[in-house]
Amino acid sequence: MCVCPLSGGKWRFKVFFCFFVSQGVKAGNFTILQLVEALGSQSQTRARGIQLLSHVLSECSGRLSEKEVEVLVAFYENRLKDDYVVTPHVLHGIKALSPAWPPGLAISVLKSLFQDVHVQVKPHAVPTFLFPCLYSTELKGLGADFVFGFVQAMDGERDPRNLLLAFQIARNILHRGYELGSFTEELFEVTSCYFPIDFSPPPNDPHGITQQELILALRAVLTGTVCFAEFLLPLVIEKLDSDIQSAKLDSLQTLAACASMYGYRELKEFLPGLWSSLRREVFQTASEKVESAGLSSLRAITSCLSRSILSSDGDDALRVFLDLIIQDCRHHLCEPDLKLVWPSAKLLQAAASASYRASHIIAGAVIPQLMEQYNNQTQARGETLPVLTCKESVLCGFREPLCEVVFSALSETNAGLQVTASRILSSLGQQPGVSPLCCLVTRHPAFASSGSWTLPSDVSFSIGSGLFSTDDIIAACRSLQQIAEQVQYAEETGCFFHDVIIPHLLGLTVQAGLQCDSECHCSWVTVHSSFHLCFKRLFRMEVPVSNCCVSLLRLAALTASRVVSLFLDGDTVFLPGNNLPLQPQLFQKASSSCSGSQLVCLLMACVCSMPKSVEIPQVDRLLSELEELSCTSTHPFSFTLAAKCFAGLINKRSAGQALDLVLERTIKRITSELDCMSSSLRTQALTLLLWVAKALLIRYHPLATTLTDKIFSLLMDPELAPLAADGFSLLMSDSVDVLNRACHADFRIMYRQRFFTENSAKLVEGFNSAEKEMKSGYLKALSHIVNNLPRQVQLTELQCCRKSLSCPDQAVQLSTLSCLHPVLLDPPASPALAPQLDGLIFRLLGLTTSPAMKVRIATLRCLHALARFPDHMILPFRARVLRALATPLDDHKLSVPQQGNPGVSAQGLLSPYIKQ
Repeated sequence: MCVCPLSGGKWRFKVFFCFFVSQGVKAGNFTILQLVEALGSQSQTRARGIQLLSHVLSECSGRLSEKEVEVLVAFYENRLKDDYVVTPHVLHGIKALSPAWPPGLAISVLKSLFQDVHVQVKPHAVPTFLFPCLYSTELKGLGADFVFGFVQAMDGERDPRNLLLAFQIARNILHRGYELGSFTEELFEVTSCYFPIDFSPPPNDPHGITQQELILALRAVLTGTVCFAEFLLPLVIEKLDSDIQSAKLDSLQTLAACASMYGYRELKEFLPGLWSSLRREVFQTASEKVESAGLSSLRAITSCLSRSILSSDGDDALRVFLDLIIQDCRHHLCEPDLKLVWPSAKLLQAAASASYRASHIIAGAVIPQLMEQYNNQTQARGETLPVLTCKESVLCGFREPLCEVVFSALSETNAGLQVTASRILSSLGQQPGVSPLCCLVTRHPAFASSGSWTLPSDVSFSIGSGLFSTDDIIAACRSLQQIAEQVQYAEETGCFFHDVIIPHLLGLTVQAGLQCDSECHCSWVTVHSSFHLCFKRLFRMEVPVSNCCVSLLRLAALTASRVVSLFLDGDTVFLPGNNLPLQPQLFQKASSSCSGSQLVCLLMACVCSMPKSVEIPQVDRLLSELEELSCTSTHPFSFTLAAKCFAGLINKRSAGQALDLVLERTIKRITSELDCMSSSLRTQALTLLLWVAKALLIRYHPLATTLTDKIFSLLMDPELAPLAADGFSLLMSDSVDVLNRACHADFRIMYRQRFFTENSAKLVEGFNSAEKEMKSGYLKALSHIVNNLPRQVQLTELQCCRKSLSCPDQAVQLSTLSCLHPVLLDPPASPALAPQLDGLIFRLLGLTTSPAMKVRIATLRCLHALARFPDHMILPFRARVLRALATPLDDHKLSVPQQGNPGVSAQGLLSPYIKQ
């Protein structure tokens, strides 16, 4: 075979000739080995011949036998010893053959590569070739020899393309657990010599490699193993002495990254030097970026030390380090010139924010000193006060003295000090456990009734007006709620709430409700919740055991009378400075747009939170209006809230003829609407039915059975069956804003067990007699009921859970699995489950391939819980479980979040089944 076109012919025939040769090999006209024999002997000719061979192999390597691959690899290994002009084409050919390498060949090739490819002629193809080879499991057998070869190959590299690949290879060496042996320091040296990266890409760089890419790639190597700690930390300290800002920034960011994975053992020796460098960068820096990076590094180091384990015979690493910080910073807080107050405060706050324990140590050492300085040094107050702010819950321990300092600053004549105090007060108010207003009211009860902080009557409370957002309203209500909780038995404060606060809130909110547009529905839902909590706190008095409680109950009755009069008669006389229309109709029907009927949330929050001893005036008329609104409104928020308010009042109504007449009228109306299949108000009627049924059910009223039987019958209704099935969740679960003990509802704690005992047979009978397409409603209802039963009762009803798992409705499956999981985790469940284990595992394995990921995850959780059962119970199912789980084990999307763990793989969940 002639190779003249490459050795002496014109280069324009190259592409055609390569194509011709490739086609000849594919057609079987000659073999690859014959092509090898035809290569010339001169360097230039041989280089072009090997280039041709490598190109042909990239097209035809899949046709080669194992023996041919071995011969070709041996040929290429010998060519690595050849002239350097041949090397790039040899590497191209080796790479083309790599997918077909037989076992053991990868090690041979890499040894030849490390031995024969010289650094000064190393092309870009070498690191490109190494990268895929790194994933061969054989290479781990080379151990430290591979690391040594890589160090030699990388040494002296300058090409940014090669460096980027080399850093990626080094990172993979560390992350894949290659044995470093005695070459740990060499690997660190060959990579850290580029730290910090100083690279500016040339103009019109075709490769697009940036300095940031190289910085991040190198940082991933340097922080990739704790074995580098003894070399990296001194290097960082050294580089922080540089005058180049970019070098400082890179060093600090690298320090923060490595500190997050180091332990006390790695940091211990270098802590004084690191603190000295960090302190200098914050005290003397001229760059905000460097200062911020220094504080982040300090926070990372403190967080690392916070995780160290305390031992009885060793030092507390965290406290020793924090003592260094406190010693160097605390005295600056008291210096007359105050130049280093803020840098010191920033360092202390950064360390304190690293962990709960660090915040307690620093706060205990610093805050008392700051408060003493504020009180003793008048000229330093402007600088001292802001330092007291902290976003940690540690301030709870200093709540009262800290609030006193802030209140004192508010009374100063210095406007700047007042502004700072106001900002601190706002910041403190957003922290859990620190309520400055409650502290003020507790210490100075007269403040609450002084009228000095009443809501201005000319303020528009309208949501979306720009003056007050929904968050503002909710925050205000929560503050009032906390105050009400603190002083609920103080007569003076209680009078102020009923006479001033509640009328203002009602007036402003009613005005906003009558002016709101159709887009404010979601805001009303959250506002309703906040108002309800506020009212509930005010009306928590259970029994009038003191004159104060008697007085407050009289006030509560007065408030209830005012609110009822407002809704029934439009009486707004008690609302201060209102701009409301004359006699507003708050019970008018609501269309799809927002209207005053949504204000029924205020009525419910007030009248349904009252103790049973408070008589609601005009209650029959009020119930009639609520019934009308709940049955005729087309606005879901309005008719649902009206139904809940109606139910809350019915629940507390004393038994007798008056209650019987109201229930008779209401049940008749509900039944009439539900039985009329053409009615457009059936959903409203069902909503009212569910809430009235719950109101009667929890107080053991005889008519509860009549209403729940009606709900059972709707499980066969083609239109309302899904809503009726979900309604059992409403019946059995706790309600947040009505019909609960906090609202003084007539509530029997055993009503769930009683309901299940009386109705489980009805559900089973209905399921058996229902058409196939209607059976899921019964299973969903049963799932909701069982899911809300106490654990001991659930154990006896596992047969129902098994049936529910066979339902094709994914909502039923998920509800049943969520009910089943805690039962399986309970150790007493093991004996009770033994007879049903076979059927249960069969059902669960069938759901591991569900199209719904949530169902698959919940199923695996249940299987994992079963795996904790005694060996003699679960080992008979071992083979069946492992076979069935082949598919979910391959599900790369499966991730089960758990507390303290972002995700647990399917393999981790099911490992208990794989027992030796």
